Amino acid sequence: MKKLLVYMKTYVLESILGPLFKLLEATFELFVPLVMAAIIDTGIANGDRGYILRMCGVLVLLAVVGLVCSITAQYFAAKASVGFACKVRSVLFAHIQRLSFTQQDQQGTGTLITRMTSDINQVQSGVNLALRLLLRSPFVVFGAMVMAFTIDWQAAMVFVVTIPLLSIVVFGIMLWSIPMYKKVQQKLDKVLSATRENLTGVRVLRAFCKEEEEERAFNEKNDDLTALQKLVGKVSGLMNPLTYVLINLGIVALIYVGALRVDAGILTQGQVVALYNYMSQILVELVKLANLIVQVSKALACAGRVQAVLDTEPGMEFPAALKGEAPADKAGDAVRFDHVSLTYAGAGAPSLTDISFTAKRGQTIGVIGGTGSGKSTLINLIPRFYDATEGTVEILGRPAQEYPRAALRGSVAVVMQKAQLFGGTIRSNLLWGNKNAADADLWAALETAQAADFVRAKPLGLDEPVEQGGRNLSGGQKQRLTIARALVGKPEILILDDSASALDYATDAALRKALAALPGDLTVFIVSQRAASLQHADQIIVLDDGRMVGLGRHADLLKTCPVYEEIYASQFKKGDAQK
Repeated sequence: MKKLLVYMKTYVLESILGPLFKLLEATFELFVPLVMAAIIDTGIANGDRGYILRMCGVLVLLAVVGLVCSITAQYFAAKASVGFACKVRSVLFAHIQRLSFTQQDQQGTGTLITRMTSDINQVQSGVNLALRLLLRSPFVVFGAMVMAFTIDWQAAMVFVVTIPLLSIVVFGIMLWSIPMYKKVQQKLDKVLSATRENLTGVRVLRAFCKEEEEERAFNEKNDDLTALQKLVGKVSGLMNPLTYVLINLGIVALIYVGALRVDAGILTQGQVVALYNYMSQILVELVKLANLIVQVSKALACAGRVQAVLDTEPGMEFPAALKGEAPADKAGDAVRFDHVSLTYAGAGAPSLTDISFTAKRGQTIGVIGGTGSGKSTLINLIPRFYDATEGTVEILGRPAQEYPRAALRGSVAVVMQKAQLFGGTIRSNLLWGNKNAADADLWAALETAQAADFVRAKPLGLDEPVEQGGRNLSGGQKQRLTIARALVGKPEILILDDSASALDYATDAALRKALAALPGDLTVFIVSQRAASLQHADQIIVLDDGRMVGLGRHADLLKTCPVYEEIYASQFKKGDAQK
């Protein structure tokens, strides 16, 4: 939490004024019992209605001033806590964007979302309560005791006995509850994770008739959470009855002592009422303080989880600028792998082993292999989503590590297998490739991606709305739009990671023909399970269990690479025409 407080610097003034106005409110509140005592002892005792009305006016004034102070304190506390949470959320989001794919994989998407939402919201609530009550409650407790001593020190001794007993009960229950609340939060995280997982994979669950099984598993987690919440609730529920018992015993003792002091002529009836009110104020504030500490403890636990993400240093550094010129002898190279190996963090075995090849500018490179052979891993090294653990990856004649992030990602465009569109319009999604692209550029990219026809058929064309995730579009339409988005940026290297899997063979063939007809030296990497999509490539990389077992053209690989021959034979009957 200490590290997060640096983001409160902008709200130092609000952080001071909020508690200050709360202390002013508490100060005015402490004078109320004295005014009530004056009304009883002077106004009522003497039948002086004018005095009573004047004192009632004083009470109204104290109430109005206290209300203004309370509202002002709430305003400053809310401004500081909301602004603080907004800043932390922005910093956390920006930090997550800088984390490497490896680090994001280790953290988990669900965990990062929880940190961004519920954890920061809990921290915000804790900061708000702390600014309003952290100073107010102790001030009222000790202020009420001091005011009691100003009335009568002997009667005030009841406070000296009662307050420590109240504190022991309140803070004893609180000290037990805090670690239990942390366990509750952990179990809640498990329930939320299970909920997120099931909702995300609901179609798979129903396809395999696993609804009842998952319900049982969820109910077990939910029952564990409920049982712990009940236990904590029962113990925490003892706080109010025990405190009220103690405070009532204290009040009985106070009234008894007060009665004796009234009979002796030392105290007045109004002063006894004032002492009673001070005792009630102490009870209320101690309960508030206990609840505050519980909330702050939750906030501190959540802040620790947020800070843990912020403490994760980005695993990938990018230079600020591209230096020097590429070697003249590599001017024709688009991508070069030199004995490249990759082992994911925490993985026992390498995902890629000793990969070497060179892709020239303007070539079409096919990548094929069985499931888990390392196809996606290989192409993820080109835009530097991951760094090779061994060997060198060169992009356009330079090591990938020499490129600034924007320069590298501007030269290399990747179309993922799972087409991802964002809420907005077709135009806004396409402009991700180049925010300054003209409509002519957008339509040209759509024509190449075989998406122009269905976009023209939309009532609003480029301005047709796209729902979150592209829910209002088919799988093939989303894939073609993501390909068009990549082409809008006019990259030098285009990677299609099985991104035509939802296209029919005719559309797939038309897409490949259109890509080949593009002007310039566009280098295209096509990752596909279809041998037909790759048979016209200039080079085909065949992977098997993370190793390159074949490199060459289609006809050559059929003769020299058993793995490629097996893949091709599984898709085409012997003697079938190659399409």
